Amino acid sequence: MQGDNVTASSIRTARLENQNMRDRDVADLLNISEAQLNAAHVGQGVTRINADLDAVMEQVQRLGEVMALTRNESCVIEKVGIYDKYHSGAHASMILNEDIDLRMFGKHWVHGFAIEKETDKGLSRSLQVFDAAGDAVHKIFLRDTSVVEEWDNVVDSLRLADQGDTLAVDPRHPVEDAKGDTAKADTLRAEWDKMTDTHQFMGLTRKLKMNRLGAYRMAGAPYVEKLQPGAVGQILEQAAETQTPMMAFVGNMGCIEIHTGPIETVKRMGPWLNVLDARFNLHLREDHIAEVWAVTKYTKRGPAISVEAFRKDGLIIAQFFGVLRGDDRAAGWNALVADLPRETEAAVA
Repeated sequence: MQGDNVTASSIRTARLENQNMRDRDVADLLNISEAQLNAAHVGQGVTRINADLDAVMEQVQRLGEVMALTRNESCVIEKVGIYDKYHSGAHASMILNEDIDLRMFGKHWVHGFAIEKETDKGLSRSLQVFDAAGDAVHKIFLRDTSVVEEWDNVVDSLRLADQGDTLAVDPRHPVEDAKGDTAKADTLRAEWDKMTDTHQFMGLTRKLKMNRLGAYRMAGAPYVEKLQPGAVGQILEQAAETQTPMMAFVGNMGCIEIHTGPIETVKRMGPWLNVLDARFNLHLREDHIAEVWAVTKYTKRGPAISVEAFRKDGLIIAQFFGVLRGDDRAAGWNALVADLPRETEAAVA
């Protein structure tokens, strides 16, 4: 809930006084959620909309080419494309096409807004969805190439009857600590050897009552190797340099967004490590990285080797894989991972 002293009017005032800050940072300043910040502006460029996943996906296809944005507290991924080839599911839904690749979990799509905002680049239009705690799940931004003529129709189709400027949210769920069980370490490794698909890993950890980070800390080589924190920046720079195809996974509880293909431009700006390509951007806080693991999972198409970054609290920031498609493209990626600095090397030095 909003604090007793934080009214919709005071939120709007704070937003005006901090126009150079990101919405999430203004919300943190006021000790409210980003969804509550948006709600306070209903009627002033903001419309409350139905956040139902199927409803949003049906409408967004009318907008043509847009930019898809998914984030967690330490990483943002942005892809340009069209929201076609949507597949609805009771638990998980997906979009899978050449540009937009999303895995979406509808129970976390709770609050929605259509937002029009003047920026130094002109009028920004977006559909934004938040979870029960008011944290961003997924955002869809129109571009110059979008079907802008459909915007009003899309907003009208999704508009809620309730257009109030206050919003009740649930408390945030804390990030789960690393969870393992040393008594089950041998079972973990034996079951790991039997995997034929990377998606089987989460089922394995659930069965053993572990989580991803807890399992990594227990498995040991050849399943996992701990890397130095700078390994993430190094592999992105080397992938760009060598034009090695890769996959980047960034997400939260409600949405995972995926990039597949080569990357071109990697730049550091303060604490941010950025991929700045024409149709793919990634922004990662390197100073948030506490642990990095090189992970090998077995598939029918060969080993899938990933580089995975975690925060101090156990939150997974991002995962980076090679591309497995029945050819030799993964070999170049695997060679890059093999050359990354191991944590043990730092200890020896």
